Amino acid sequence: MREQHRNLFEHLTFDAQGLLPCIAQDVASGEVLMLAYMNAEAVENTLRTGKAHYYSRSRAKQWMKGESSGHVQHVREVRYDCDGDTLLLKVEQVGMACHTGRKSCFYSVWDGERPQVEGEPEVDATAIYAQKDILDAVYHVIQDRRRNPEERSYVCSLFDKGLDKILSKIGEEATETAVAGKGGISDEVIYEVADLFFHVLILLGYYNLPPERIYAELRRRFGLSGIEEKESRSRE
Repeated sequence: MREQHRNLFEHLTFDAQGLLPCIAQDVASGEVLMLAYMNAEAVENTLRTGKAHYYSRSRAKQWMKGESSGHVQHVREVRYDCDGDTLLLKVEQVGMACHTGRKSCFYSVWDGERPQVEGEPEVDATAIYAQKDILDAVYHVIQDRRRNPEERSYVCSLFDKGLDKILSKIGEEATETAVAGKGGISDEVIYEVADLFFHVLILLGYYNLPPERIYAELRRRFGLSGIEEKESRSRE
């Protein structure tokens, strides 16, 4: 750790997981853009580079805001609260802060009865994620459809019909995937697996489980034989 940064850490209080929440605020307008978490390494890299770094709890790794989308946050001021357990970054935001393509993540307003959505995305959210992970992109579009229902939306119709319908579609797509696999025609296998993945993402959306949770579980299993992994579960 650089000596000039050490004094800040003396005033910070990280939680039991070594994290603290961080609010990003537009330095010019004062608009609150997002809330994320930082570990000590993310704080150090933010101070060192002048660009906001955060810690993903679901992926268990540090990341720099805008590393894939180019929507970086240039840090102009760092503040901490009276307890030292929350940071405030005043930033110059390049592009959009929210993965939906909006400037701020706080675009939903509760009117006392139902949420109201302010503004339309200024950029295509799928374009932001296309180079990073298409599964993440599709998942976020699914969640956006769920929060902002549209007529003639297939995703909305499944959510309206409930969990049983979603599960029945997964069963149907799994059967069609097995049939395609038996047939051995590559294009049909690809098509049916894509359908299956899509409906599984809808199930994850139903339970608000981002794909990162699946990635984390696969990372946990990586390097274990199938037998070892099953034995580890049976001991729990």
